[in-house]
Amino acid sequence: MKVFIVGGAGKVARHLARILTARGHQPLSLYRRSEQADDLSALGAVPIYGDLTELSADDLSELMSGSDAVVFAAGAGGASYDLTNAIDGDGFRKSLHAAIRADVPRFLQISAFPEAGRNSEPQEGFENYMKVKKQTDSELAASDRDWVILRPGTLSDDPGTGKINAGLAIPYGDIPREDVALTLATILDMPRINRMILEVTSGDTAAEEAVARLSA
Repeated sequence: MKVFIVGGAGKVARHLARILTARGHQPLSLYRRSEQADDLSALGAVPIYGDLTELSADDLSELMSGSDAVVFAAGAGGASYDLTNAIDGDGFRKSLHAAIRADVPRFLQISAFPEAGRNSEPQEGFENYMKVKKQTDSELAASDRDWVILRPGTLSDDPGTGKINAGLAIPYGDIPREDVALTLATILDMPRINRMILEVTSGDTAAEEAVARLSA
């Protein structure tokens, strides 16, 4: 497969590019800073230069042409209203419209677990981030793509274990970014997993087995 990764220089996206390459797929990683290109190439990705906030849907459509799937891994992390709305909101919409125009059949979105950030005082920027994620999730779910929305728990930079807990609704928890990437790669390898909203945390089940159970 050719997999176009929006936000390809992010931490989860870098793990995903490496895993996809090891599985014989071709990641195409969208990046916006010149110093990121060599690192992405070293992971096996094809670096694709472009600033998501400046590209049009037509621009993105041309870059995505010939891809089998899109993974939307970009995110402002609630940094500010404007940046969140520009990347998580408008950037997502441009990416989805581009995928439709380029006839890319599959579209995966990294979203947010509903319980995220509920252990601390609400922050306006983060609340806006959650609102935007829910809105874009609903737009993707209403589309005609073979979509999957993945909602991981609290992300960490710990080494992945290869074991997860995944389901339509599961208890909240943590998960290494590497295991989120492994889950995405596993979903991409199982086309029967589509039109689902999935939650994922660390667990005791190998990722391939945990994802395969969801299609039973």
